[in-house]
Amino acid sequence: MPTAESVFALVDKQDVQGIGALLAPRARFAIGNREPADGRDEIVATQGIFFTLVQGLRHELLREWAVDDTTIAETSVTYTRLDGRDVTVPAVSIWTVDEAGLITDFRVFIDQSPLFFEEPLEC
Repeated sequence: MPTAESVFALVDKQDVQGIGALLAPRARFAIGNREPADGRDEIVATQGIFFTLVQGLRHELLREWAVDDTTIAETSVTYTRLDGRDVTVPAVSIWTVDEAGLITDFRVFIDQSPLFFEEPLEC
């Protein structure tokens, strides 16, 4: 089973092919309130597009739990926006793996709106 450290190292390097190698062919990926991506190829493509929207990112792993086929990771994610400004937000990622150790379901609970808005939104 991939550890949180190994998964986030690939994400932080923006290594879409490395990320793809961790995924089962019919994997599902959901982040925030966006529509899920279905299948390894779609996940790799959407991650590649997302990486063009930021200069970089880095995960600070705060806690990790692994139970049976499921890993839960609490992180603090710092994004470097295209304007050079850093934005840090909390996140929780949960993934499950199949018998081969490939990720079948990956969910990220995060609010990425600070990445795309100068000021917090007023409701």
